[in-house]
Amino acid sequence: MNMLDDEDDQSFHATRDGYSHLSDVEWDAVERMGSTMGIHAVSVMLEALNRDAQHATIAKFIQNELDAEREKVALLHQQGSQQAELLREQGAQQFELLRQQQAAAGGSMHSRRPETLKIDISKYRGVEEDSLLRWFVELDDAIRGASHRRRGYASCICPIKSGRTCQDLGTGAQAARPICVWVVGSLQVAAQTNV
Repeated sequence: MNMLDDEDDQSFHATRDGYSHLSDVEWDAVERMGSTMGIHAVSVMLEALNRDAQHATIAKFIQNELDAEREKVALLHQQGSQQAELLREQGAQQFELLRQQQAAAGGSMHSRRPETLKIDISKYRGVEEDSLLRWFVELDDAIRGASHRRRGYASCICPIKSGRTCQDLGTGAQAARPICVWVVGSLQVAAQTNV
């Protein structure tokens, strides 16, 4: 059933066949006119107008629809632009607040030059008796010792020769090979006498 078929009004039955001179786009516009203005008003208009006037009226209706859609798009674009500007302003404010907080909290941290650490460890030679793991452990111990010294702890790395026990250092283990033991504070004296 066509939208323009008016069952209550027997005087007019607008069908696509009756208006074959209208294009598909124009007929779709006639159906949209019927849904907005009323079927009866559209049927009266189509009967009263000649073909050229029908084309002109339908073209004007289509143009009005396009203008209304353009206004909606322009309004949405304006709202989107306003929201984007608001987000930019909020982002700039948050960035400035974060920058101020960082400047207040750690202003001296950025101006301080990072400390260099000079460590005295043997070079890795890559031979069988010198394992890479042992070299990394030695490097790690040297770095820890430097960080303890920076914190104010009295510390040292004491070598223990093979065959000696580490009882004074809190363990009963006997060193099977020469090792270095990390010693902090009062244990230094005991470790150095046990060497």
